[in-house]
Amino acid sequence: MSTSLPLLAGSVSTAIFVASTLPMLVKAGRTKDLASYSLGNIVLANIGNVIYAAYVLSLPLGPVWALHGFHLGATGLMLFWYLRHGRRLRARHEPTLASRGRRGFKMAVVRRNIRRFGHRVRSATSLNAR
Repeated sequence: MSTSLPLLAGSVSTAIFVASTLPMLVKAGRTKDLASYSLGNIVLANIGNVIYAAYVLSLPLGPVWALHGFHLGATGLMLFWYLRHGRRLRARHEPTLASRGRRGFKMAVVRRNIRRFGHRVRSATSLNAR
């Protein structure tokens, strides 16, 4: 088997991996919405990539270097964006009283009143709901 077939397979698979990751990076960069990503996963991916770099650097120059360089950059960028924008935007995604539905809204008001006044407060709204 000649070396051109493995080189071709490595190049094609590198292009496919890069093409599959780019939409995620573009969307995360455009929206700055990383609320659906786990910090633990991003940190572990970065640690794994740094450790794996020791192996990749021992290999001859080829498609695996390009793929690993791309993964290092992508996970590093995701970590940077997550630390920079993730906390601020996650606070915006917390459920609000209006997004909880009618029953959830009523229960949230009851809990708020108990915290505020130490007991359940009956309002005109709660009397009419019966």
